[in-house]
Amino acid sequence: MILSDTQILEEIKVGNIVITPFDIKNLGSNSYDVHLGECLAVYEDLILDAKKHNKIKYIYIPEEGLVLQPGILYLGVTKEYTESHKHVPFCEGKSSIGRLGISIHATAGKGDVGYCNTWTLELEVTHPVRVYAGMPIGQIIFFDVRGKVKTRYSAKKSAKYATRNDKPVESMMWKNFL
Repeated sequence: MILSDTQILEEIKVGNIVITPFDIKNLGSNSYDVHLGECLAVYEDLILDAKKHNKIKYIYIPEEGLVLQPGILYLGVTKEYTESHKHVPFCEGKSSIGRLGISIHATAGKGDVGYCNTWTLELEVTHPVRVYAGMPIGQIIFFDVRGKVKTRYSAKKSAKYATRNDKPVESMMWKNFL
């Protein structure tokens, strides 16, 4: 079951959901709108290797915006930091973003119960499009969980993306091979 706006507000009030910064204007009937942060990242190498730590370089979006190009994977980050201690959060693209030919994630739209961080976005575009820091980019939907959660994401020793960050985080797949 997806939480409604009133349920999201109730869960924020009791601390089961945290959204920082929070603005009631971004609360939809069953989701919360998140915005593109000022920092993007791109991989330094043209060929990525799942067994190695692939380095990234950061790009800051200027006030006049930045034109994203097709064929390049840009890692973005949400302006909002979120915590979900009781619900499964999903970050999905807004329809207005999709209609510009922007995809915000390839496969990583779901968080786990206990995910506490900003969201790294896997931005790809179908044709050149200018983006701006602070523009609405996605929406977070919260799902109820049936049953008790044994180990929240933030408590897992194997959690690769638990360190709080305000920049996009590159793939840590290489840690699976250690």
